[in-house]
Amino acid sequence: MKALIFDVDGTLAETERDGHRIAFNSAFREFGLDWNWDVALYGQLLAVTGGKERIRFFVEKFHTGYVKPSDFDDLVMALHQAKTHHYVKLLEGGGIPLRPGVARLLREARQAGLRLAVATTTSPDNVTTLLRHSLAADGASWFEVIAAGDIVPAKKPAPDIYLWALDKLGLDACDCLAFEDSENGLKSSLGAGLPTVVTVSDYTLDHDFSGAVAVMSDLGEPDAPCKVLSGDMQGAGWVGVDVLKGWCA
Repeated sequence: MKALIFDVDGTLAETERDGHRIAFNSAFREFGLDWNWDVALYGQLLAVTGGKERIRFFVEKFHTGYVKPSDFDDLVMALHQAKTHHYVKLLEGGGIPLRPGVARLLREARQAGLRLAVATTTSPDNVTTLLRHSLAADGASWFEVIAAGDIVPAKKPAPDIYLWALDKLGLDACDCLAFEDSENGLKSSLGAGLPTVVTVSDYTLDHDFSGAVAVMSDLGEPDAPCKVLSGDMQGAGWVGVDVLKGWCA
């Protein structure tokens, strides 16, 4: 095991319900739209990865009476840019902490000489701002590769974003371990040949995680053990580098 590759939304932090959803609604209001994505609806929209793709999915499946303007594609782009602005403001306010065990494991991994990378469909600005405000001032520099946003055309569950990250790392999939929180994310990482650990999020409790190395409630802390849903934690109550090495042996 030479590197760890992390998804962001739902994996590093619970960003979806209390971050992206709120930012989307703020963008809609800014543009004078009466759209509102409540918690339940947003859970259904998460079937599609990518913010711009999610807006289009909403219009096509849930707001079929909406008459698209001739510049609809430009509107989608503008809405997504506004949403990113609102989301970054939320992050800068420190309102989205990292999930249990994430900061601890990242520090342990660095101390053990493991390389770190990100593979996500969220925008690069979202990633770096989250890391700066929720991990450390230099948090983004902890990651050798940040594969994010539209750097590849096909979003998860396609494996492209992970394949791109592996290429930039110069490593084979068998040398790495991925971390995901959703079925689409798992399909993406497994499609790239990566053994994958899953920490379920609020929206993914009922997803199919067949093929994952292990599935847990979170990464756990010494004073707050994680709940193991599948896999062998080797008697540990939290995920550390030794547990990861055992999974990759």
